[in-house]
Amino acid sequence: MNNMGLRSRLFLSHLLVMIFSLSCYIVINRYAAFRYFADHLEDLVLNQTEILPLKDVLIEGFAIAWHASAGWSIFTGAIVALLLSYWVAKRITTPLINMEHTTQAFASGNLEARIPASSIPEINRLGRSFNRMALSLEQVEQKRQEMIGDLAHELRTPLTILRGYLEELADERIAPTPLLFNQLQNRVRRLERLVADLQTLSKAETGHLPLHFQAVDLARLLRQVQEVFATQLDENSPRLVVNIPPALPLAWADPDRTEQILLNLMGNALRYTTQGCISVSPSLQQDRLWIDISDTGPGIAPEDLPHVFDRFWRSPQAQQTHSQGSGLGLAITRRLVELQGGTLTVQSQLGQGSTFRVSLPLADRHRP
Repeated sequence: MNNMGLRSRLFLSHLLVMIFSLSCYIVINRYAAFRYFADHLEDLVLNQTEILPLKDVLIEGFAIAWHASAGWSIFTGAIVALLLSYWVAKRITTPLINMEHTTQAFASGNLEARIPASSIPEINRLGRSFNRMALSLEQVEQKRQEMIGDLAHELRTPLTILRGYLEELADERIAPTPLLFNQLQNRVRRLERLVADLQTLSKAETGHLPLHFQAVDLARLLRQVQEVFATQLDENSPRLVVNIPPALPLAWADPDRTEQILLNLMGNALRYTTQGCISVSPSLQQDRLWIDISDTGPGIAPEDLPHVFDRFWRSPQAQQTHSQGSGLGLAITRRLVELQGGTLTVQSQLGQGSTFRVSLPLADRHRP
């Protein structure tokens, strides 16, 4: 019974109501009609009445007995049908009423409200779907509150510094030097980068970031990114090595967003690697293109790995030596990879370096 669907339950409930009603009608008529008729005959016998001449009287007596028994059977069957229908309706409507109360509580702001499990499979599936949606919205609201707090924290420091310098300049307590204006300009640029990163991340998370999928020559794209970083490297910088295998298949992706992904990951590796090398190795594995970006930097502590892709999160090393970052780069990068049907993971050991792995779908599996 608990595994039956709502349609089967309704059909079975109506069938049971019909069976009970007919059973009551038959049973009561079977016993009551004969009893009433037997009582009528007994009265005639006691009065020493001849039965044959009283044919019409007997028929009338049988009709009276039948009508009386039919009335009682219909009354009893109706009572049983009403009680059974009420019980079935209550079992169906109770979870619906609970669902209504839960949705009203959720709409009133109680994001922890959940629909309890039901014995009706259809209602139970609907309840599970609502609970998943409620959990997702609760997490979104929690992330929104955390993001507002993090954003306020990120904006507070540069704005406080800018206000302090401007007040000092307005009161003529410091001299307006080119160095000072350069520092103020750097602060403003950091705010611009933060706002731009937030806008990109917001569009990516809401699905409003336009993507133009096409077949992408990953080998050529990697060479272009390598040339971008080649102009920034000197003899004291770590080596940048790109290992491109022959006959690398095409990827199905947005070329501009894929280039942004590579720039973010390779730039992040160069930022934290002071010596050694950064190696970029694309490969074909399990019908997907993989790009491994490995460095010989300080690595990431095991307790910090789950937070690498969180918004506004920066490692202790970044907070000490690279405070100009917004903490949004890796969050944006992972979302860009996911929007293109790929995955982004990280493996790292403290003191030995890190490896970021990007997967992208193949072009030949998505061409019309």
